Amino acid sequence: MKVPLLDLTRQYRSLKKELDTAVLKVLEHEKFILGPEVNLLEQKIAELCQVDYACGVASGTDALLLALRAAGVQAGDEVITSDFSFFATAGVIARLGAIPIFVDIEKDSYNIDPRLVEHAITSKTKAIVPVHLFGQVADMDPILELAQKHNIKVVEDAAQAIGAEYKNRKAGSMGDFSCFSFYPSKNLGAGGDGGMIVTKEETDYETINMLRVHGAKPKYHHRLIGYNSRLATIQAAILLVKLPYLNRWSEKRREHARKYDEAFKNLSGVVTPTVKNYTSFHIFNQYTIAVPNREELMAKLKDAGIGFDIYYPIPFHKQECFAFLNYADDGFPIANKAAQEVLSLPIYPELTAEEQDAVIETIVKAVL
Repeated sequence: MKVPLLDLTRQYRSLKKELDTAVLKVLEHEKFILGPEVNLLEQKIAELCQVDYACGVASGTDALLLALRAAGVQAGDEVITSDFSFFATAGVIARLGAIPIFVDIEKDSYNIDPRLVEHAITSKTKAIVPVHLFGQVADMDPILELAQKHNIKVVEDAAQAIGAEYKNRKAGSMGDFSCFSFYPSKNLGAGGDGGMIVTKEETDYETINMLRVHGAKPKYHHRLIGYNSRLATIQAAILLVKLPYLNRWSEKRREHARKYDEAFKNLSGVVTPTVKNYTSFHIFNQYTIAVPNREELMAKLKDAGIGFDIYYPIPFHKQECFAFLNYADDGFPIANKAAQEVLSLPIYPELTAEEQDAVIETIVKAVL
């Protein structure tokens, strides 16, 4: 049985009438840029994240870029982040002329190790960007304490974690700014690129709001040099249809994760995801195992028609574009090991029991 890593057509078919109606409505009212659906979505995301303000932008990458700009990050500043994430996390820091400072990750969560953050802080540190990888919130309390102690901004990279919870606090509710991605593969995905920044302070919201429209307020009066980064109204309309289903979909992912956990718990050489004791709600944007014989397992999955992917095969400190930072490879043993062993399996809500059984059977046979 062939099992795709992700099949978005199933989600579309289940919501076809609602989605088609929402998109056609936008085509009819013609408010394609910052239309009423964008404002409504911003209100609902702010409510979901337990904050006062949300601002829709063109992508999750832009969300990080604009949030760091609003946090005051400038050329020459240092920004601390995880060594193990999607490239955008580090790329936006460098695009601002700032210096990304990478620290290693926890071996069981793949999130930034807060014990290493304090050692990375210098007089040039302007912000910390913890990444909530694979749908589990990073250990935020010690990071927030360090930020307060050193007067440093915190920008949550919650691109993979909308709806996740840390000690009963929502992802996105803790940092000065928090960033979400609506890339189609996310647990809340649009029909293309899209992102959202949430914040608790009105002045920060006003800055973000200006930055996304070329720094203008009012129109044609440019207080800042900003960007063209607006969430398209059609994407907001699609997300408004999907948002009421988010908790249901997250629960289905958690159900799939429990089944995988049970199937693999006694399987030698397969490390299943750890749900940390501070995690109130893990949304499993990915279900990521670690295996020492990954190439062999991938070959067998490919032969069986089972979808998979590697998130992520190269830590930041090894990326060619960051060679100028001169990081020693032995400074990131956990990230290096993860990059060599992690493998993500199908976990989308519409995955059938028969398909998941096929994934499990293939892995068990490959490992035993």
